[in-house]
Amino acid sequence: MAHNTLSRSGYHELVDRLNRFPQGAPPSELLFKILSMLFSEKEGRLVALLPIKPFTAKQASRIWKMDLASTKKVLDTLAGRAILVDIEQNGESTYVLPPPMAGFFEFSLMRVRNDIDQKVLSELFYEYINVEEEFIRALLTQGQTQLGRVFVQEPALSRENALHVLDYERATEVIINAPHRAVGTCYCRHKMQHLGKACDAPLEICLTFNNVAASLVKHGHARSIDEKEGLDLLQQAYEHNLVQFGENVREEVVFICNCCGCCCEAMIAARRFALLNPVHTTNFIPVIDESGCSGCGKCVTACPVEAMTLVSANNPARPDMKVAKLNEDICLGCGVCVRTCTKNNIYLKSRPGRVITPLNSTHRAVVMAIERGKLQHLIFDNRVLWSHRALAGVLGVILKLPPLKQALASQQIKSRYLETLINYLEI
Repeated sequence: MAHNTLSRSGYHELVDRLNRFPQGAPPSELLFKILSMLFSEKEGRLVALLPIKPFTAKQASRIWKMDLASTKKVLDTLAGRAILVDIEQNGESTYVLPPPMAGFFEFSLMRVRNDIDQKVLSELFYEYINVEEEFIRALLTQGQTQLGRVFVQEPALSRENALHVLDYERATEVIINAPHRAVGTCYCRHKMQHLGKACDAPLEICLTFNNVAASLVKHGHARSIDEKEGLDLLQQAYEHNLVQFGENVREEVVFICNCCGCCCEAMIAARRFALLNPVHTTNFIPVIDESGCSGCGKCVTACPVEAMTLVSANNPARPDMKVAKLNEDICLGCGVCVRTCTKNNIYLKSRPGRVITPLNSTHRAVVMAIERGKLQHLIFDNRVLWSHRALAGVLGVILKLPPLKQALASQQIKSRYLETLINYLEI
């Protein structure tokens, strides 16, 4: 009954709005309960009308048919609760509604706050994401292009390997080059803490960057840090065998989570849906020197996705002897196992084919939208007319895609204009 009541209100329109973006949220009773904790019914109705692309208060004022002062008050209130991300550009605030994940789901638990019951919210998140599974399956297993990727642990690289690591594959480079850096509470471990299931890994260790970091710091959801502290936190993550899971882009990465295998949803999904490749791996894979392996099992314990196991060494003289064995099909290539091997019998080698990483968030969003059948929502966003520049950015990505994905894009939006552009490109 509660589901039906909520679905006839602004929450239903809000769910529709969330699912126009490639990273949506399948409707369920639990989702409506989560949204009712984060939004008032009126806020849900208003947010449902907002465009997918960034917008100004003036644009929102026209959409909502509300005076500018009242509109800005609502927008700033939502940004203050990290529902919206606000960005200062040329003296004017630009707002954007982030997806649920990575987005306002995490932001709601990135600090301790008293305006919502975080224990109840954590229980709802756990049921919706870890038990029902439909959300996490839709988020991380649909299509070939996923939300996040793993960064290789740089101390695990040999000198030769280090020569082949590109800057965007290094978490250190993201930290060094970001204009804004921030650290917040790990959403996953904070959630598990409320359920009495958290591990002892550091809690204040999730990193955000660039405009997202600036907005979270502005409203007290994260703490600003300098380059040195960012690198110190990365080293702390290495020492606790945490995996660096970040945004799947080459430019302007906005988050790097430091993930444990027991609490963090990306690692849980990587185990649960391993063969569906829910997480993009690094360009490296471990190699085990079995001749020196003692079968101690440290690498097995440290592996966050259970890619390492112990098997019989097949040694007639020592029938109980074990050695480590790697399942390459599910390995993330993070390098945690290399650092935990006290015998130095594990090393990284390059994968046969390089993992392709989208250029930026626009590139990733377009490709994800094509693969998930949602491109029309990016092209035809009726809430605010797209500028020529924004439309050109989306089409520019499409025109650089392989022919198969171009064909999928053309089929989805059924646009003669796009078909003409694609045909022109092929001439």
